[in-house]
Amino acid sequence: MVRSYVVTGGASGVGAAVVRALIERDDAVVSLDLADTAPDGAVAIRGSAADEKTARRALRAAKQQGDFAGWVNNAAVFESGDLHAGGPEIVDLIDANLAPAVVGSAIAVAALLEAGTPGSIVNVSSHQAQRAVSGALAYATAKAAIEGLTRATAVDYGPHGIRANCVALGTIDTERAQRTRDALGRRERREHDEFLAALHPLGRSGTVEEVAAVIAFLLSDAAAYVTGAVIPVDGGRAALGMDPESRGVGSS
Repeated sequence: MVRSYVVTGGASGVGAAVVRALIERDDAVVSLDLADTAPDGAVAIRGSAADEKTARRALRAAKQQGDFAGWVNNAAVFESGDLHAGGPEIVDLIDANLAPAVVGSAIAVAALLEAGTPGSIVNVSSHQAQRAVSGALAYATAKAAIEGLTRATAVDYGPHGIRANCVALGTIDTERAQRTRDALGRRERREHDEFLAALHPLGRSGTVEEVAAVIAFLLSDAAAYVTGAVIPVDGGRAALGMDPESRGVGSS
């Protein structure tokens, strides 16, 4: 039996690492992304993960590849705005991160209920859901809502064998993070690296493969009794609680 999954934001970064991890264990994967590329072996669906028609197209593609078993809500928009700038603008920015998770979860749950089969949803959150960083109000608000969505989904649909969990990330060494670092001068880059090391008890940023391994576990039968959980994948950042970001370090 081949199980199939949809991974949003699967063309790069954490999403691409999740796609690769699932393919390596012989699952079928559909990558839903604004880019039309995907890791080798995956089906690429281009479009917004917040668009219901596009998300349903990704679901159909997944069903064609195998028995649909779950959805990873990873797509994110790393933009924010000022609350005082006006309600509609900040609501739109929050929605840009929250809507894809709501749409994906709704479509996945409906498909699993219709099939009468168990399944797993994994949402990607951030340390900022619990401890906000200055200048990222919309992002932090959306991620906090996604953690609430995770718990509510787990409670409402657990009786049907549908699990929902969340990973809360610290700073992860993605392509985007590398571009930010590469744009710095030599001295600024050294300070940047020192600040990031100080944020995490493990003394470094995480890798996309480390995040993918946790997500793949949560999708698997090995996590059959895990639901409603928010799991920090942050090198101990939330436990330490330092905030050199206020001195200019980028966030994740």
